[in-house]
Amino acid sequence: MSEIKKVATRESYGKALVELGKEHEDVVVLDADLAAATKTSTFRKAFPERHFDCGIAECNMIAAAAGMSTMGLVPFASSFAMFAAGRAFEQVRNSIGYPQLNVKIGATHGGISVGEDGASHQCCEDFALMRSIPGMVVLCPSDDVEARAAVKAAYYHQGPVYLRFGRLAIPVFHDEETFKFEIGKGEQLTEGSDIAIIATGLMVDEARKAAEALKAEGIAARVINICTIKPLDEEIILKAAKECGKVITCEEHSIIGGLGEAVAALLAEKHPTIMRRIGVNDEFGHSGPAWDLLKQFGLSAENIANVAREMLK
Repeated sequence: MSEIKKVATRESYGKALVELGKEHEDVVVLDADLAAATKTSTFRKAFPERHFDCGIAECNMIAAAAGMSTMGLVPFASSFAMFAAGRAFEQVRNSIGYPQLNVKIGATHGGISVGEDGASHQCCEDFALMRSIPGMVVLCPSDDVEARAAVKAAYYHQGPVYLRFGRLAIPVFHDEETFKFEIGKGEQLTEGSDIAIIATGLMVDEARKAAEALKAEGIAARVINICTIKPLDEEIILKAAKECGKVITCEEHSIIGGLGEAVAALLAEKHPTIMRRIGVNDEFGHSGPAWDLLKQFGLSAENIANVAREMLK
């Protein structure tokens, strides 16, 4: 059996920027002294004249990106999620969101899987912050193929886009030859009518593994990949809720303000459904090996399968 290919979606981000840069001269990339970590260094090597290191000054970087967008350029402003969404929130809201400028925010190192960097860098609040900005598109791809497609889709979308990428190398399960990506559209990965597992980011592959374990027990779980957290694909979620009757959401984010709350709000208004949210509870993370932390915080296939079993009793 061949080994499963694993790629960190931050690597995918860097590669996609280079591909876009070759095709479109209006693509510019800004970084906040983290080009090696965010992988925008790949773009800097290919197009040094279109890469701008703004130093450890994320708020200024966002303001500069806003200004560049008014000159007909398409800026990708890059930093860790903690700084791009957290530290620079006011500038993102007022300088990009309010005037609806065509700026893309490439936020790497999102979630608990930042690992050894610890709680100060483990941003589990970015979905909540970015979802709250009117008109902001929020994307969290599940693997390398989807990540590169999402970056390209963000370029063609007119308006602000927040893209979240991870530090951790994760399995690539999409087939690049057949995969089609569209902002605002979810993706059903497995058939099933016993329970629906709705996941985003690296939790999608964990949901797939959980579905395999449940299948061996005669439980048919429908797995849905939601890359676009905003605008949410209401149709695919409501269909799953109606046909499965029970829903689990899975995200590497706080259960407050993220995918789980978005799905819960939708179902409460349009189709009340029994559901559980798997994510980081109302607590901070801590330093440790990434996969160990994910397991500790319940962000694992094992925990997803256990929650499904409990709901089906």
